[in-house]
Amino acid sequence: MKKTHSARTSFVLVVLVLLLLAGLPLAVWLDLSNLADANLRRQARDLNSIISSVRGYYGANVVGRVLASPGTTKVVHNYQDIPGAIPIPATLSLELGKVISEQQNNINYRFVSDYPFKNRPPHALDPFETSALSALRQNSNQQLAQVSATLFSDQVRLIAPVLMGQACVNCHNSHPESPKTDWKVGEVRGIQEIAIAQPIGNNIFAFKYLLAYFVLVATVGTLFTLLQRRQAAIINGMNLELETANEFLASLSTKISRYLSPQIYKSIFSGQKDVTISTERKKLTIFFSDIKDFTATTERLQPEQITQLLNEYFTEMSGIALAHGGTVDKFVGDAMLVFFGDPETKGDAEDAKACLRMAIEMQHRIASLNAKWRGSGIEHPFRVRMGINTGFCNVGNFGSNDRMDYTIIGAEANLAARLQSIAEPGQIVISYETYAFVRDTVVARALPPITMKGISREVIPYLVSGVLDATGKNVQVFSEHMTGLDFYFNASMIDTAKAPHIREILQGALKALDGG
Repeated sequence: MKKTHSARTSFVLVVLVLLLLAGLPLAVWLDLSNLADANLRRQARDLNSIISSVRGYYGANVVGRVLASPGTTKVVHNYQDIPGAIPIPATLSLELGKVISEQQNNINYRFVSDYPFKNRPPHALDPFETSALSALRQNSNQQLAQVSATLFSDQVRLIAPVLMGQACVNCHNSHPESPKTDWKVGEVRGIQEIAIAQPIGNNIFAFKYLLAYFVLVATVGTLFTLLQRRQAAIINGMNLELETANEFLASLSTKISRYLSPQIYKSIFSGQKDVTISTERKKLTIFFSDIKDFTATTERLQPEQITQLLNEYFTEMSGIALAHGGTVDKFVGDAMLVFFGDPETKGDAEDAKACLRMAIEMQHRIASLNAKWRGSGIEHPFRVRMGINTGFCNVGNFGSNDRMDYTIIGAEANLAARLQSIAEPGQIVISYETYAFVRDTVVARALPPITMKGISREVIPYLVSGVLDATGKNVQVFSEHMTGLDFYFNASMIDTAKAPHIREILQGALKALDGG
């Protein structure tokens, strides 16, 4: 999923870069088109103004003076056929436009009218010229333009009115070949059209620095895109390798977690604890349990059966320990060592109470497991003794740099094992140090004092015979398992609606025991 997202992001980035690169020449092309259009309009207006000014000057200061002083000089349209004659202003305009068109290939000049002299061919007018002539006769104080553009060139056609002056009116109204003899000063005789075309490419080289910059940007952009794609490919490959490595490490860490207590595993992999040989002295509550007559039980069962029972037993007990916050230290044969107070602690008193609650729940669970195992044909299932002590121990990593174990060492840990050894099956024996923390939650009685190597003081064990509920009432628990008897009774767990039925069962059992 991450790989697809990365590839999609890379593709979008490449498309954006290409669009930006393509947008720059498009913007330049549009600017060139606008520039060419504005330039052509200006040229057409300037040329129109020059030709009109020349014709006006010629008509007023040359033709006008000749006509005002009659002599041998004639003013005619076919002046080339008459020696000493001069052209009329219209002919001058035509020839001037012809010269300009010949010298400038991109300029076309037309001087046309829809009233040509009778001996001349009619002028062919296109739709734009026809409509322009009609519009100018409605309003002669304007100039009309038409812009046409192709992909590579622009063209501007500018049309201005040709107005009748006094000399023109006198000539046309008296000329025998004039198709119209009622001209008035200011009327539109025809149109003067200037068409200028120019390829847009001609202006490109005016932007040589911009073009050089564009080529540079395009080159850099292309290189950037290629490098980006190459880098994306490298990153995708690295991500794939990392994903593979992460999956392997996750699988490996999951397997390693099976060999460590969850608290130890969490503290190591979160960096809270270093994997070095180091210990510290802490006050812990230590729990030790052992299965009574385990060796004899193994002799009666097949190895596969004992393995299955032991694994199920440790699985259930470990789950209870973890639920109460205990750190499962190790399994020694059929024995189990759990401690409270490291690497996480809720305080000495709360750690001790949590340990005792764990032990009581374990005994309850063992009773239900025994009933299950008896139902499956195992006559003598497990009977467990438990001991709890609170005291200072060394806790941490013990061993060598190559192989170490996170455990506890100290006489107080050995005392928990000793307390377990004096307990009867199904019993929990605690030290006075533990009893001092839990006395408000249990009912316990003192046992004869014991001594132990490594501990100078006399130890007074306490046998837990019941627990106190929230009101301080003793909750009695009866548990006994032997041939012909599988009995577990906890009054606090009995539903009052079922109490009469349970009473009948117990009374029937007593009657049967008495032989009644």
